[in-house]
Amino acid sequence: MIRSILIYPDPRLKKACEPITEITDEVKAIAADMLETMYVAPGIGLAAPQLGFMKRLLVMDCIKDGPAEPMVLINPVQLWASEDVTTFEEGCLSLPEQYADVKRPAAVTVRWTDLDGASQERTFEGIWSTCVQHEMDHLDGKLFIDYLGPMKRQMVLRKLEKVKRERARMA
Repeated sequence: MIRSILIYPDPRLKKACEPITEITDEVKAIAADMLETMYVAPGIGLAAPQLGFMKRLLVMDCIKDGPAEPMVLINPVQLWASEDVTTFEEGCLSLPEQYADVKRPAAVTVRWTDLDGASQERTFEGIWSTCVQHEMDHLDGKLFIDYLGPMKRQMVLRKLEKVKRERARMA
């Protein structure tokens, strides 16, 4: 089921999420809905709080061309980050049509629980690294605009207000 994505400044986007203590049918259903919603949006990552589900759950798939590689990460924890940094132009489904360059570690190692309850660990690089860090930030109530200087952040937020007004007019 495709769900509505919260749009900034919804206060839930700035709240830290609680860990998932049990992988229930509800958690599995939400993960499936998150993947469907992410693909339709379209996006490469989506965190549970973006749908108003305030738990530590994210989905991502950074494959543009070729077979999909959907990933569901429950209670992800960053174990390591490279000293090398990289800059990617980031966007966010909760800040539609807004983009800005963000510097992050070029590679990170993350441990999480999968939908079967098994512990997983992987070192992500490139766009996968940026995506997992961006989505994990959501779980802590942090948005990509929080990495921007005050002037750039204000510019993005002014553009977002314009997009929201245009969408409201078209609805």
